[in-house]
Amino acid sequence: MINKKVTNVQEALQDIKDGQTIMLGGFGLCGIPENSIAELVKKDVKNLTCISNNAGVDDFGLGLLLQKRQITKMISSYVGENAEFERQMLSGELEVELTPQGTLAEKCRAAQAGIPAFFTPAGYGTEVAEGKESREFNGKMHIMELAYKADFAIVKAWKGDEAGNLIFKGTARNFNACMAGAGKITIAEVEELLPVGSLDPNAIHIPGILVNRIFQGEKFEKRIEQRTVRQRS
Repeated sequence: MINKKVTNVQEALQDIKDGQTIMLGGFGLCGIPENSIAELVKKDVKNLTCISNNAGVDDFGLGLLLQKRQITKMISSYVGENAEFERQMLSGELEVELTPQGTLAEKCRAAQAGIPAFFTPAGYGTEVAEGKESREFNGKMHIMELAYKADFAIVKAWKGDEAGNLIFKGTARNFNACMAGAGKITIAEVEELLPVGSLDPNAIHIPGILVNRIFQGEKFEKRIEQRTVRQRS
């Protein structure tokens, strides 16, 4: 059995360089690779292109990289909760490629599956379709979308084993599942790293064949992005 375990986040991210394209799992602040993002900030790598559903908030998640101007291009589907993201986009400091959320997920999944392109009706007749091939299927127009090409995919899982098999918890399964294996190198940080054979094979969401490196993260904050509670009666 191939052992994918590395000692820590520093070893896992040691060869990430300026100018590379990185996928990062998570949805809002749910299931984001917190340790890896913090290490990217420390490494001070610059001119990154980041593929992520959104960019966290101003002081957490990818917002930390935006604060230090380490990202030059964001490929995402949502801007709303990050004021700095919005400011940099509107000022022209940051190149932003807004993509329909389902299309973004499928472009990741296609890369994971080795599919170079696919057709979708989402975005036809809008700015999203500009410059893209269109074709009619069953009486409905579709546009061709290319699978993403990323140097690294960084995901966060609940449990993993030393062979790289991953289990996600709840909605942290979001973009993490379709990004695993979608980059040239996939790095997984997990809350609990176990020996091979410890996970129920029927519970595994992502097989280790799609993961190149795995490490156990530390001190996950797991912030709540929007806390909504009802008043006590």
